[in-house]
Amino acid sequence: MQAILQPTSSANWGLTALPPLSLYIHFPWCVKKCPYCDFNSHAVREGVPEQQYIEALLRDLESCLPLIWGRQVNTIFMGGGTPSLFSADAMETLLAGIRARLRLQPDAEITLEANPGTFEAEKFAGYRVAGINRLSIGIQSFNGDHLKALGRIHNDEEAHKAIDIARQHFDNFNLDIMYALPRQTLEQAISDIDTAIAAGSTHLSAYHLTLEPNTLFHRYPPALPDDDTAADMQDAIEAHLAAAGFEHYETSAFARPGRRAKHNLNYWTFGDYLGIGAGAHAKISFPDKIIRQMRYKQPTEYLTHMAQGNAVQTEERVTLTQLPFEFMLNALRLLDGFDIDLFTQRTGLPLTKVIHEVERAVADGLLSRDLHHIAPTERGRRFLNTLLERFLKEE
Repeated sequence: MQAILQPTSSANWGLTALPPLSLYIHFPWCVKKCPYCDFNSHAVREGVPEQQYIEALLRDLESCLPLIWGRQVNTIFMGGGTPSLFSADAMETLLAGIRARLRLQPDAEITLEANPGTFEAEKFAGYRVAGINRLSIGIQSFNGDHLKALGRIHNDEEAHKAIDIARQHFDNFNLDIMYALPRQTLEQAISDIDTAIAAGSTHLSAYHLTLEPNTLFHRYPPALPDDDTAADMQDAIEAHLAAAGFEHYETSAFARPGRRAKHNLNYWTFGDYLGIGAGAHAKISFPDKIIRQMRYKQPTEYLTHMAQGNAVQTEERVTLTQLPFEFMLNALRLLDGFDIDLFTQRTGLPLTKVIHEVERAVADGLLSRDLHHIAPTERGRRFLNTLLERFLKEE
């Protein structure tokens, strides 16, 4: 393990209470790498090493138990990659192993990411029996031409079939929808959202397609809608979802009342999370420090290092200079913002550490503030990166 531990700059700093704790589990394989994807995912060549990987995940979890002795895990999220490449039996083994090793909240939200091209009715019934109680389905679009342009392995018919299967077994599921797609019109973007609403989902994630570095789309950019059209799409999507009763609570997240994503809310309120699996990240708080970890990204490298007893590639302490930016990077994604007390609870710092930046942002119309609460304005949400840069400081 390569450790980079930096001392805090104040002997008086410390957290008065530890934040809620979640567990993230990464599954790094996909049937095919999408041209827009910059996540840690790798195309399957000879099938996934299911048993070997599940065993490695449980050893990985055991290795980090000393970091969270006595703490309860409130949510689990299985992301990727494509976790639904794994069988229901594998997931049952994994969840049984987790329950044997952790204090898991009895009614914990347990989410699995799935792609329509990997749906099977029997498999998804098995996921529900294993204890998974929420799905997040990567639909992206219901338009066959746009799915082809995105390099997806499913078509529009399979997208509808996947949702039908999900409804049979889950009363809580998210649909991922992208907009500003290659050659997409405003009407087509609205049609995708209206179809997703009609499908009965409890949560929608609506993302603007971005050309991320180290992706095929970044090297060979497709023809995308211009900025004005993309902005019109965003406005129309938000209006249609609001009319359908969805709460817009985070930059790209919309939920039926009572169906906000608990796992993601823990990220956005600067909670803690264990991260196991290839390339997984973790943030763990202690009374005297906050650390971040990253596992080895390549699946074979991860499995090799885990077999040797430790798959953590890097570990570093979050410095006091970094803490305000890291908190704001998450909390300002929430449309309702955050209580001022939460800033102190999660960073161990008084608001006076960032009061100058907050007041300037208020004066510029990017933030609203009263005695107890801070929230991004509509302008702040539109120019979120500009707002966040206000809190970025050099060591």
